[in-house]
Amino acid sequence: MKKIELLAPAKNLETGIAAINYGADAVYIGAPKFGARSAAGNTLEDIGELIQYAHKYWAKVFITMNTILYDHELNEAEKLIHKLYEMGADALIVQDMGILEMDLPPIELHASTQTHNYDLERIQFLEKVGFKRIILARELSLEEIKNIRKHTNVELEYFVHGALCVSLSGQCYFSHAIGGRSANRGECSQACRMKYDLVDDEGKVIAKDKHLLSLKDLNLSNHLGDIVDSGICSLKIEGRLKDSSYLKNITSYYRQSLDKIFNKKREYEKASSGTIKPGFKPDPDVTFNRGYTSYFFTGRIPEIANFHTPKSMGKEIGRIREVKKDHIVVDSKFKLHNGDGLCFFNKNKLLKGFQVNGVQGNKIFPNDMNMLQRGVGLFRNNDHEFSKALKKDNSIRKIGVEFYLDIFDGCINLTAIDEDEISANIQIQEEFESAKNEELALSNIKKQLQKSGDSIFEINNIQINCDKVPFIQAKKLNDLRRQCLEQLTEIRIEAAKQEESRPLIAHPQYPAKELSYMGNVVNCKAEEFYHKCGVEKIEKGFELQKNHTGKTIMTTKHCLRHEFGMCQKLTKTEKEKNQALFLVDNKNRYKLEFNCQRCEMKIIFG
Repeated sequence: MKKIELLAPAKNLETGIAAINYGADAVYIGAPKFGARSAAGNTLEDIGELIQYAHKYWAKVFITMNTILYDHELNEAEKLIHKLYEMGADALIVQDMGILEMDLPPIELHASTQTHNYDLERIQFLEKVGFKRIILARELSLEEIKNIRKHTNVELEYFVHGALCVSLSGQCYFSHAIGGRSANRGECSQACRMKYDLVDDEGKVIAKDKHLLSLKDLNLSNHLGDIVDSGICSLKIEGRLKDSSYLKNITSYYRQSLDKIFNKKREYEKASSGTIKPGFKPDPDVTFNRGYTSYFFTGRIPEIANFHTPKSMGKEIGRIREVKKDHIVVDSKFKLHNGDGLCFFNKNKLLKGFQVNGVQGNKIFPNDMNMLQRGVGLFRNNDHEFSKALKKDNSIRKIGVEFYLDIFDGCINLTAIDEDEISANIQIQEEFESAKNEELALSNIKKQLQKSGDSIFEINNIQINCDKVPFIQAKKLNDLRRQCLEQLTEIRIEAAKQEESRPLIAHPQYPAKELSYMGNVVNCKAEEFYHKCGVEKIEKGFELQKNHTGKTIMTTKHCLRHEFGMCQKLTKTEKEKNQALFLVDNKNRYKLEFNCQRCEMKIIFG
């Protein structure tokens, strides 16, 4: 059977453990430095603890070191990689090709989505370089993924849920251009979530003060069967800045969804061990989201962006039927609670919110009655009771175990065999009195062995074989069970260790002789790598240049011409086809260029 991996983000040790407990087959977490979320670095001690915990379930821990590195950082990065390998990290996610020229330990390498894994030719190049896995661009459609799978053998990873970068990954320089904070260095200021005007070359305002580049969040939960059938081996959830509650809800939702698919498609199975039983019903609409989209998975669709707000809208719950002096009457099929956060769009299409101070049937008493109007649609962006349930729930993922207890000639032999056929065995030599009530004694033995407590194991079956039923004290049985399960845990962790396979880094011919600043080369080792691949001319990376005027600072499949019904493929007049468009904010004016053949939009600085 083919193993399919559910990959979840980890902001820190706490969220990493939550992701594992609620069904992730692997997690990705930031190293102390050099990760694409500079605010989500972690200590080596915490990473080591997470690795140990994950390996109990045969789950994996991938370390993100997917920023581009300056020359003075290369030695520090190389030493860090060796430390991570020694701690048992399962793979390293990288963007900077300079890392490939380091003296690397035998650690698995994954090509970050930041390496711009959009075109087949680029992906084939990275496969020949020696990457074990390539994380595909989020803009790819199902048919494009199938074509990539058809022409490659490398492992393929694909995002299925979470926030979307509007730019092709690794090709966004907007944040650095306007404020010196490089997205490729993990310091993105999210210029895409800001307000802009859209104007033409005659000064006509097409859109005013809109979040024109702010995409909705990705949700491909309705397409998981197609994704696994397409050849994707790892389904990735975005969110390395999200908290434990988010991870519990979203991870368990996708875990349950995938398990349902595996029950029907027997050729697939999950990539790690254990079963989750959350104490709540997962619902992705309830946690943080800007509205959902399938993006380009099924081809170009309308309204992939939310022009009105970059904030969380939550779940649509109904409409306002009446507005009274101190309360509103709502039409909703959902039960509302004190403490809920509700929001709505006012007449100016601005998102406004209020807290529920009281509920009487369909009467809602807000803490602020301002701007509430009859007929307005309501969204719940903070479900108070659901949030409480998430925080309270501390489910532990359980691995099924069977106990076999043999008692003969004063020898007690306890064997534990788990769902992966891993076994542990404890023997003690001790004489016990025969039980006066054999039936009661057997029942007590099973009762004590059944207690797995807060361990990662769940005892599914107990078989007892003996020549005579002994009376064994509960403490003795508890010690025996504990020792056996501790040994089983250690054996599982040891079995999770992968065979060493040194990355076979090669230098295949690069598809071009020249590399622009979009190659993101900012150190000598990256230059060395590309020169070995036949590149003759390399432009310094965007971050090393002082003059950015006229440069493309974003390339995106999100096309504003298309969104506003101005697609050049559909326009009728030459004037419309040649009409220039600009994004304008408080400080700058950015020219838009359109590559209709590739269905892409570019934003030009200056």
